[in-house]
Amino acid sequence: MKINRNYLSLKENYLFADISRKVAEYMTSNPDATLIRLGIGDVTLPLCPAVTEAMKDAVDEMGIGESFRGYGPYEGYDFLREALCESYKQKGVSLEADEVFVSDGAKCDVSNILDILAGDNVVLIPDPVYPVYLDTNIMDGRTIRFCDATTRNGFLPLPDSAVRADIIYLCSPNNPTGAVYTRRQLAQWVDYAREQEALILFDAAYEAFIQDPSLPRSIYEIPGAQSCAVEIGSFSKTAGFTGTRCGWCVVPRDLTREGVRLHQLWMRRQSTKFNGVSYIVQRGAAAVFTEKGRRQIHENIDMYMGNAKIIAQTMREKGITYFGGDNSPYIWLQCPEGMTSWQYFDVLLETAGIVGTPGSGFGGNGEGFFRLTAFGSRVNTVEAMDRFKNLLSC
Repeated sequence: MKINRNYLSLKENYLFADISRKVAEYMTSNPDATLIRLGIGDVTLPLCPAVTEAMKDAVDEMGIGESFRGYGPYEGYDFLREALCESYKQKGVSLEADEVFVSDGAKCDVSNILDILAGDNVVLIPDPVYPVYLDTNIMDGRTIRFCDATTRNGFLPLPDSAVRADIIYLCSPNNPTGAVYTRRQLAQWVDYAREQEALILFDAAYEAFIQDPSLPRSIYEIPGAQSCAVEIGSFSKTAGFTGTRCGWCVVPRDLTREGVRLHQLWMRRQSTKFNGVSYIVQRGAAAVFTEKGRRQIHENIDMYMGNAKIIAQTMREKGITYFGGDNSPYIWLQCPEGMTSWQYFDVLLETAGIVGTPGSGFGGNGEGFFRLTAFGSRVNTVEAMDRFKNLLSC
């Protein structure tokens, strides 16, 4: 028996495991400290009433013989897939229900989709970006190239025709930088992918936080994208499903490579390796798209984006360069006084009791930057920024 030695090329620990370890060590030495966590992008508001009511009704259904359901469809129940298609329609995007696959979250989809793609594909990944993109391709031993996201391009890199790529990862709004591509910028990526006969894996997990109506919330708003892009979405941050788990993946029927529909391959993969998301969870997810659900979800998003404004205002008052916060729940700030991102992590933890995320954990270009999230409670966000303002070195 031989192991997959590609795993030995990974960093020893996942970024957030390192953060958890350092926080645990700090709390052991400072048991009375009160920490405010603005690091990991977990939500704090509960599931909205429309969702929990739908889940309770679904639980009752499962307790009655006539309405009990066993194994569900691998690709998701029609009622949720159709609700997702209707939500895309409101963005000006036309999809068929069978092009939408319900999953247990975006993190799984961005890695599982690689099962249907050959290991000798060249992958293009922005730097900095969500670590899962990089790690899952290292696990498969693919050749990886990076496109630099820096202050010079507003952390929104554009394609270079001289660079060859087969698989392209894009995340907009971006995690961790909060930057959002315009229609014109995304059109450049679509043109590039079509010229290269490449595939764009478009992570739209944070699209619901976009406030500017001129900005695209789906790559399929760009002409030609359905022939070169798979889009991945999530209920985690939009509707608080981080502990409930539900997302979706769109694989258009027009998307073919080497004469084969990727839709066909993805369906075969899912039916072999995935038993689907529970009926109860899918009923809760479908409730997000009801009139009541939309209103309640919008209220939650408004609260988080209010937190983002509070954090951004503090950055401006302190004279700190930052990105994001206007169309994204993330604030990406430049570490002061030339500190590294881990040094700044230690300063905030030890002198203010604030936990954030070091930018270097998202890639080499993240060094010298730091991510704060707006997913805390309003009380904790205000308290954290009060502490932040009192730090002389920040």
